Amino acid sequence: MTHILLEKKGQIAIAAINRPKALNALNSEVLEDLNTLIDTVEADPEIRALILTGSGEKAFVAGADIGEMSTLTKAEGEAFGKKGNDVFRRLETMPIPVIAAVNGYALGGGCELSMACDIRICSDSAVFGQPETGLGITPGFGGTQRLARLVGPGMAKQMIFSARNIKADEALRVGLVNAVYPAEELMPAAEKLAETIAKNAPIAVRACKRAINEGLELSMDEAIVLEEKLFGGCFESEDQKEGMCAFLEKRKHEPYQNR
Repeated sequence: MTHILLEKKGQIAIAAINRPKALNALNSEVLEDLNTLIDTVEADPEIRALILTGSGEKAFVAGADIGEMSTLTKAEGEAFGKKGNDVFRRLETMPIPVIAAVNGYALGGGCELSMACDIRICSDSAVFGQPETGLGITPGFGGTQRLARLVGPGMAKQMIFSARNIKADEALRVGLVNAVYPAEELMPAAEKLAETIAKNAPIAVRACKRAINEGLELSMDEAIVLEEKLFGGCFESEDQKEGMCAFLEKRKHEPYQNR
């Protein structure tokens, strides 16, 4: 991977998009690297949570690379949008939880990338926005869909139609992020959250992610049936047996083994 730095710390992985001179803007190469990142993380059974952030102090991802997009034809624009959407959808549906640690600008494709993650936390200097209408285009990597689902249609339309950026405090108020930290506390907080998640039974965590993600696309009746099946499936796991036995025996459970 040319533009992504990957570090493994125990059961968590930390990936940083590394184009700081371009404010970590997404071009075709970065999208390919994100695809490779997903392959690498999914192939490692020890990794139970992924943190995604940006290199440098200014940006998480400042957007898609406008220099690359500026000369695209209609067909090429659609292909570029599909490429980004395919990668972001893979990220969104990874079995393990993904935490976006937004350390600066998260605009356009950067905001869309953060929204493809399960949990978003940010520094107090973070800025979010979908400025595409000011450039004569629409969001192309899922922004019109995920933003409306996260903050509601009215707020999503206001942000997208006006191309207005919002700061960290407003992002927290509207529900775009879960928490805001001083810059120096962001990565420690992300790692602590990831480590907390990694200590829980991975089979159960993966099932919960699937229940929430897929359930949002179903009717309530269908979603309840999905939850029942995933709930029942946990009772075939050694992790369930150890977790419940430890509870009844009033002892700390043994480390969960992903089984």
